[in-house]
Amino acid sequence: MTANLSETLTLLLIEDDDGDALLVEELLKHAMAPPTIFRARSLREARAKLTSQIQCVLVDLSLPDASRLEALDEVLAVAPPHTAVLVLTGLRDVHVGVSAVQSGAQDYLVKGDVDARLLARSIRYAMERKRADLAQLKLVQAELTAKENTRLEGALLPDPLLRTAAIEHMTRYLPGSGGTLAGDFFDTVQTPDGAVHVVVGDVCGHGPDEAALGVALRIAWRTLVLAGQTGDTLLRTLDLLLRAERKAPEIFTTLCMATIGADLGSASMRVVGHPPPVLVRDGAVEVVPGTPSGPPLGIFPDATWSVLDVPLGEEWSMMLYTDGLIEAAVGEPSHLLGVDGLVELVREHGAIDLDRLITHAGTLSDDLAVVMLRRRKE
Repeated sequence: MTANLSETLTLLLIEDDDGDALLVEELLKHAMAPPTIFRARSLREARAKLTSQIQCVLVDLSLPDASRLEALDEVLAVAPPHTAVLVLTGLRDVHVGVSAVQSGAQDYLVKGDVDARLLARSIRYAMERKRADLAQLKLVQAELTAKENTRLEGALLPDPLLRTAAIEHMTRYLPGSGGTLAGDFFDTVQTPDGAVHVVVGDVCGHGPDEAALGVALRIAWRTLVLAGQTGDTLLRTLDLLLRAERKAPEIFTTLCMATIGADLGSASMRVVGHPPPVLVRDGAVEVVPGTPSGPPLGIFPDATWSVLDVPLGEEWSMMLYTDGLIEAAVGEPSHLLGVDGLVELVREHGAIDLDRLITHAGTLSDDLAVVMLRRRKE
């Protein structure tokens, strides 16, 4: 009978018996697409030949340097992740067969029961099972990653600690075009003295490590604010935390934080290597002048940050954001929105309308975090 292998495969046969090896080669050589078969007479030889080009391994369980399931375990340990493993042995033992499949083999065949069609079909099915196993593993990993991303995202985007009804508070968080979780974070806290503190930050890079670092910085910021630290001591502490927790020395963080006085008529800001906030005061739209007031965290160990005193007046809106907003691609041909483009959009809209603003900003290439504070009319 003709072995039914319709694609040319590369196999490794681990068999010390020359007669059995010849039989396997004879059974497969008349297949529609005869496989390329490499031979190893021991596990030691097999280790050198188990390269990434091997698609399927046929392994005997009686080898000079290993026997029974020990041989299988050794092969599974060194085989490439995509390689199917099929046991082809003279051991007619149902319990060993079950154990072999439970250990990770895709199939278990007894030499005396094998013909050309059965062997070819078993190889083909073993490879399909391996592909299915890998697909299932990737699915499980994707689900775990999604759950972890959800947990991290929830920690990056907390509920504000606001007691006053005099301020309208809105936030938005959107992933960039790659959909990868990043380290953008924000928070808002009102302290017992009535002051409102807000921060928006951006850890450079993308991925779970950067997101976890963003979570750590946000929680540290909230803790320090609640403990009464809102100035340079807070920034120096965040800088120390960043250096201790980052995975690489080139990782830095930009942030903008503002403290709005209890009378809601003025704010003090520190813009730490970050895009300038947008202000709407008495109908006039502008960015906070004099920014940035210092370098990002994690670059200069002796960095200092000046304080920007910003009068707000009776009617105002303030928007803090990460650079994903101003780096959005707009127009044809595409160009970056930029700070000037952002200010023009706010002027066109007549107010800071986050949803409309983000829609008009265009395609996001980076994560976007935005906090908007507006003093309510009395």
